[in-house]
Amino acid sequence: MEMPPLILVSNRGPVGFVDDGRGGTTMVRSGGGLVTALSGLVNVAPAVWISAAIEDGDARVQEESDGEYRVPGLGVDLRGRFVVMGHEVYERYYNVVANPMLWFIQHYLWDLSNVPDIGEEEYAAWDDGYIEANRLFADAVVGALADHPGSVVMLHDYHLYTAPEIIRERRPDAFLHFFVHIPWPQPDYWRVLPPRIRERIIEGLLANDIVAFHTQRYARNFLLSCEDLLGIEVDYSAMCVNYRGRRVRVRNYPISIDADGFTELAASDAVAAEEATFLRRRRRHLVVRVDRTDLSKNILRGFTAFDIFLDRHPEFHEEITFFAMLQPSRQDVPEYVEYVERITQLVSNINTKHGNTDWMPIDLRFESNLPLAVTAYKHFDVMLVNSIFDGMNLVAKEAPLVNERDGVLILSENVGAYEELGAFSLGVNPFDVDAQADALHHALTMPRDERQGRATAIKDVVMENDIAKWLATQVADIDQARGEAMLPPVTPDPD
Repeated sequence: MEMPPLILVSNRGPVGFVDDGRGGTTMVRSGGGLVTALSGLVNVAPAVWISAAIEDGDARVQEESDGEYRVPGLGVDLRGRFVVMGHEVYERYYNVVANPMLWFIQHYLWDLSNVPDIGEEEYAAWDDGYIEANRLFADAVVGALADHPGSVVMLHDYHLYTAPEIIRERRPDAFLHFFVHIPWPQPDYWRVLPPRIRERIIEGLLANDIVAFHTQRYARNFLLSCEDLLGIEVDYSAMCVNYRGRRVRVRNYPISIDADGFTELAASDAVAAEEATFLRRRRRHLVVRVDRTDLSKNILRGFTAFDIFLDRHPEFHEEITFFAMLQPSRQDVPEYVEYVERITQLVSNINTKHGNTDWMPIDLRFESNLPLAVTAYKHFDVMLVNSIFDGMNLVAKEAPLVNERDGVLILSENVGAYEELGAFSLGVNPFDVDAQADALHHALTMPRDERQGRATAIKDVVMENDIAKWLATQVADIDQARGEAMLPPVTPDPD
């Protein structure tokens, strides 16, 4: 019997369509870690991918399709559906509520003495933007379930928290799996949001059969939120919530990378072409970071720690370079524009303070260049990942995997990858710039055998827990949960 396709749901899909200027459209592949991760699923199973119409031609492609459009060149049988919504709805849903409000809350980024102010504009954005957009996504999912009975629905990320409750009301039989790819903070931080908003978010997630996170910490924080903010009794030993007659499983699946594919990329001609120039300019020691210019990445404190390191250890002057490739992010948000300006000014100050006509301690690049990034991964002595909070941070896995110099990973204890890699990295508190400066010196002076041992252990973890295992573990849990769903329902706890 042929299995029905998976129904994948995310704000951004695998492709977009732009107007070609001749009355037609051109397909453009989407970037981003989520799309890359889910490509492993669509390469082994048929799927329907539901996403928002973002590019100019997306709405036209949806209008001209018979409900679903074919996605050529991706997956074994991949079809798509675009969710078309008005510009104002999308603006409120995405740029007022999802980004920055939910993103800032879930990364502990608000300066609570000053922001946010939640008033009429924010409530309108919630009611007429976020809720409305989620309703439109739910409509698309219900339509896809009608066309593909028995499909598993896999929803992704903070844009879609309320859609599952709407789907559940209209399709009680649906199997819903939801993956939150960013941190889930402790309950008290959710109190930044008014009760009717935060409760709707948690209730929306509890409409799923499985709610998944990257780490045990985030999964436990979600259970705490159910208990503290909704007064629901939870089962911490089984990591479950009995809610409205259903058993909601709360799980953690640490996302990873395509280890074999990334290793092949590191050996590619494109990377080799970048290496020739890169290595000619390399000093004796190399510190690397590769990030988006997101406030959560803690870039300023990383550079401040390097400044302190250079103050304390002048013997490294002219012997070291800090190579930083930063991809500008969310430049339509004022806080992010200011952040880039502060990064640029700080780097200029450090280079002026310590550098000379022959040596600039920080090589700062604002660009997205994957072959150059992988070149830096291969040749770092120290990789700095000091995020304030991060759902996972795949750079912490990609870079050590292909590194050829037994490089040392300095890793924030608040990064999701720390649960797997913390024992083999140099862990740091992301706010302690003194500790980060000391970690830089420790890493650069570490005995060779210790460097080798740490580097080898990280590579072994990444190779074993690759993206295929991440996907397979979820599929196994879905199969088990669907089997148990055929049993009599659990006795509901009082709401």
